[in-house]
Amino acid sequence: MELKDRIRNIPDFPQKGVLFRDITTLLNDADGYEELIDRISEGLRELDIDIVVALEARGFTVGAAVAYAIHAGLVIARKPGKLPCEAISVNYGLEYGSDTLEMHTDAIKPGQRVAIIDDLLATGGTALAAVKLVERTGGNIVAIRFAVELSDLGGREALSEYDVDSVIVF
Repeated sequence: MELKDRIRNIPDFPQKGVLFRDITTLLNDADGYEELIDRISEGLRELDIDIVVALEARGFTVGAAVAYAIHAGLVIARKPGKLPCEAISVNYGLEYGSDTLEMHTDAIKPGQRVAIIDDLLATGGTALAAVKLVERTGGNIVAIRFAVELSDLGGREALSEYDVDSVIVF
């Protein structure tokens, strides 16, 4: 079975006209989850990544496992009000709204090599917000990786200045 076949499609969620690609069915399949993490990690090992930045919330499930697999530190980028220390924030657009992403101001040291990891690339808004956070801390973005990419929504083009890859493309 292909990884793509392990993703459940949910029509009209979170609003009418949106086809939601639910990765929870892939994550609860031990072989599929392991293959996903292996495929993301294999290309990152040779890039000498210091820090993986995982994006809330489903990105945590992928980013934490990748950080472990490549022996990198983990930084989490969260929704407002979830981090206990001083944080920086960026507002960004989604394919169906807007949101804010925050990260601790001391999470990344200047010059550290960073990979941003998320579950889904759609319009690229969330990833671009993470890029801004990392760059504001002085981190060097080496790679941006996704479990799933919705190619018709233009996210890859929005991130064209960076090394972007996705395991599954719809």
